[in-house]
Amino acid sequence: MSTDTTTPRPPEGRYGRSGNGESDRRLKVVGVVCGVLGLGLITWMGGSYLLRESKINGSVPTFQVVSDSEVQLHLSVRKSDGQAGTCTVRSQGDDHAVVGVADFPVPAAGSTYEATVTLRTTARGTTAELLDCTPAK
Repeated sequence: MSTDTTTPRPPEGRYGRSGNGESDRRLKVVGVVCGVLGLGLITWMGGSYLLRESKINGSVPTFQVVSDSEVQLHLSVRKSDGQAGTCTVRSQGDDHAVVGVADFPVPAAGSTYEATVTLRTTARGTTAELLDCTPAK
């Protein structure tokens, strides 16, 4: 007596088509595109990190309201030696309205710049904040 043992096959089309060349090529193309995009992202991030050194980074660690028309603030700037620029500072009143905005020049000499500057205001200022520091062109 002989027994015929065959493994049952799933119904045709139930689990998708078996592998073919076209879907393999599509998968390879998607992989290459993702790889190129990933490499581009890494390159962009590395370039922006290296170029960041030419930026000017500043802060206003302390300020003091001198009068209803003046706020005195300490401007602290880190930069590349030889890089000049401008830092923009603003002050707001109790009602959060802007009462003063001014640009202060940053000289090219040195890698740091520390200065106490006076910001003129149209009303009593309650804040002093650095908006931005931009390098000179």
